[in-house]
Amino acid sequence: MIRKYLFLLLFVLVLVACSDDDAGSESNDGDDAESSETETSSEPADPFGAYEETLTIAIGQEVDPSDTSLQDGDTPLDNQYTRHVKENLNIEVEHAFTASPSNYDQKVSLAIASNDLPDAMVVGPVELRQLVEADQIADMTEVYENYASPAIKEIIDSSDGIALENVMFDGRIMAIPNSQASADGVHNLWIRKDWLDNLGLEPPKTIEEFKEVAKAFVEQDPDGNGQDDTIGLAGPDTSNKLYANFLESTNNLYGFDGIFSALNAYPGYWLEGDDGQPVYGSTLPETKEALSVLRDMYSEGLIDPEMGVREDSGESVISGNTGMFFGPFWMPYGPLTDAVTNNPEANWQSYGLPLDANGEYTPHLSTTTTQYVVVRKDYEHPEAAMKILNNLLANESEFDPSIGGPGYYPLRLVYAPADEMEVTTVALREVLAGTKEPEDFYDMPAYKLLKSDVDTIHEVKLEPYDNMDIEHWDPEANLGQWTRAYSALVGTAPLVDSEINGVMSLIYSQTKTMEDRWVNLQKLEEETFLKIIMGTEPLDSFDQFVESWESQGGDQITEEVVEVVNQ
Repeated sequence: MIRKYLFLLLFVLVLVACSDDDAGSESNDGDDAESSETETSSEPADPFGAYEETLTIAIGQEVDPSDTSLQDGDTPLDNQYTRHVKENLNIEVEHAFTASPSNYDQKVSLAIASNDLPDAMVVGPVELRQLVEADQIADMTEVYENYASPAIKEIIDSSDGIALENVMFDGRIMAIPNSQASADGVHNLWIRKDWLDNLGLEPPKTIEEFKEVAKAFVEQDPDGNGQDDTIGLAGPDTSNKLYANFLESTNNLYGFDGIFSALNAYPGYWLEGDDGQPVYGSTLPETKEALSVLRDMYSEGLIDPEMGVREDSGESVISGNTGMFFGPFWMPYGPLTDAVTNNPEANWQSYGLPLDANGEYTPHLSTTTTQYVVVRKDYEHPEAAMKILNNLLANESEFDPSIGGPGYYPLRLVYAPADEMEVTTVALREVLAGTKEPEDFYDMPAYKLLKSDVDTIHEVKLEPYDNMDIEHWDPEANLGQWTRAYSALVGTAPLVDSEINGVMSLIYSQTKTMEDRWVNLQKLEEETFLKIIMGTEPLDSFDQFVESWESQGGDQITEEVVEVVNQ
């Protein structure tokens, strides 16, 4: 379901961008275009230069068989994206292999094991380490320095060095990293504010207040329909997790991330222990305490009784049965647009709550980099992969997702400044307040949707401009723009208005032993914690879990994490 919502997010982002041909994107017109016509790889580096003779690059590509967006006659190898790459760069894209999303990682692993690599492909952190250790991929240091576009460098620099650190091996850049908005890693509390108002309640600041609100939502008929049909807090469905973890630190939907962090528990994250050395958060007493709280809430009926077995928890949000859930800023791209369409009075608001015992908002934070483009060691034109990435960021607003989803772009990586959403939120507030004009934000090419955002905000936001309740919006004026603006002004508000004492994981990638043991350890953790919350295992089974985790590879993995962190 995350993939579904992410696709919708990307779809609407591009759709919004398409509403303005000049949407602040980097341009390769004019002098750049003229200089590109005659470039070859032996000439001075040009991030957008077209090759004089057609260059072929054979890539590994994920192709989603359920994506039916291609227009008639187009194929995964012949579509608006591949044609654009050919016309702009004179690069012919071929497929060394394709695989569905569920089989892509396995296909990559087979290519690595057989040393039969495509010219370039997208990999994760585990595969990147394997490729470097096997000396199978090209050193991209000079390629990045000479061919990465200014916009991509600006975005990567916005990660405070994290993106490049993840691809540095012995001082060399061995892959091109992505960089996504850090806002994806904070899981806010979304609440039906109209339900709070109906019951005379305030947004809950503490865990105790949170439980009281959940109880009221379940027992006091907050929607006033006279039926016992409401859910206090949604729970993870079959596609999501109890909480985000160091390997998947972003975009977890309907998990209990906010409850864990309010109790200073960070399961799934590597933390600094009392002795200053790394420790795995899932094994700490704070996690056991948080599981105890969740167990009590579930037994009292405050959490969706169908959690863990629902195929899509968003359905209960859309139907108007759920009062609270945890999720990232972009939930209007998920169920909230349908929820508001079904019920224009569904006043979903987002908060940086609940707070911990010290009154602080302490969510876990994410890494900005999770995917990498690698190039086969002996491929003659490694800069071609960089140019393909430059071309996407520079021209993204030109593509029409209705005739081919963005997943068909070859070697596609997501590029967004780490502070993209916070900057957007502040800009929109300033334009609405009249303290700045839209034109003040036109010269920010890395923030590729910002121009469209500031130009269109008055179409969907109604007066008073500083009141974000749903009755002061007009979704029907332009639903796509409303979704984007509501995400920025409501979903991102807690990141701008709250003093965030966030917690990072010490690492966001796997160690050697994790490659063999982590899948089983994670399964042990997930099953044990779910059973504890649902009451089918006693709370003290947590202690047995810790012993099993340590003896089945956890101790060895912890030693490896210590080595990595202390390097």
